[in-house]
Amino acid sequence: MSGARRPTMADVAAKAGVSLSTVSLSYSGAGPISPDMKIRVEKAASDLGYAGPSPQARALRSGRTNVVGLVIHEHLQFALRDPLTLRVLDGVVGDLGDMGLGVLLIPSPTTESTEPGLLDTAPMDAAVIMRTRDHDEPALETLERRGLPVTIVEGTAPGAASVTINDTAGTAHLIRHLVELGHTRIATVTLPRNSLCETAIVEGDMLAGPLWAPTYHRLQAFSDVGIEPCVVIETRASFIEEGIAAGHMALSHPSRPTAVVCQSDLLAGGVVLAARELGLQVPRDVSITGFDGLDLAWLAPMELTTMTQDAAAKGHLIAQCVKALLAGEEPPAFELPVEFKRGNSTAVARDR
Repeated sequence: MSGARRPTMADVAAKAGVSLSTVSLSYSGAGPISPDMKIRVEKAASDLGYAGPSPQARALRSGRTNVVGLVIHEHLQFALRDPLTLRVLDGVVGDLGDMGLGVLLIPSPTTESTEPGLLDTAPMDAAVIMRTRDHDEPALETLERRGLPVTIVEGTAPGAASVTINDTAGTAHLIRHLVELGHTRIATVTLPRNSLCETAIVEGDMLAGPLWAPTYHRLQAFSDVGIEPCVVIETRASFIEEGIAAGHMALSHPSRPTAVVCQSDLLAGGVVLAARELGLQVPRDVSITGFDGLDLAWLAPMELTTMTQDAAAKGHLIAQCVKALLAGEEPPAFELPVEFKRGNSTAVARDR
């Protein structure tokens, strides 16, 4: 009956003939209780139709929501189309679930945000910022103001846990590989530099900020190697179609690049397709490198020269950070290695 009173923990205790604390321990597992007593409580609960303490009541007693906020992107559809991000999320969500923690996907606030958003108000015990700016990160400012423990992916901040890759060194390795092959006119196709971009040629200082941290790190590699790109194309997102558009811009540029360093494998795959559309052969006419180590079977028999990273391992490390923070431990800092993978998309430079 819809008007019937819902059974309570006190009702279960009365029916089982035990104390209220015994019923509570039976559900929480927080203290010793004999198997026979647990069975007795469970039978009384089943007879009464009692489903257990409500999540809201449990949260009030513990002071915990058992929710971790994953701050992904101001446009969630961008992140959820990226196979690398999905692999990372699979590792994070699986491990957090094993810890009894749920996740809440939260759009990242923009620097133009003035009204309180979900990040300001959502109940959570900790947060993970999946993509940060190299400075002035509004999500971090909000979470610090709320006093929540934070894990940052591919970035660092005082007091926050972090999971990073050395993508500056990884990109520098790719650039040096091309230089060793005789390439001097090297273009680059970047991830978005910020949240308001469209795929276009970058004019002026390519490191002018604020930039998303991975974009900044991989552009910084050119300065570290002492090479200036002959043209820089910024993309709206790490999509194949954006790589195609960027590839047309780069390969039609008056500087006539003989190599293109792309900041993701999806963008690199798009540039390969653009080269084919322009009648250029890869790698005879133009060498192309990626980043991430994705399996792009549709490019076969071509395999990208790229830097690989273990996305699943990254997800597991993020979950370890959250676990440590919730246990009150010092914020961990993990650096995941990247590895060079020589494919058949790079070759000795030839003028075109």
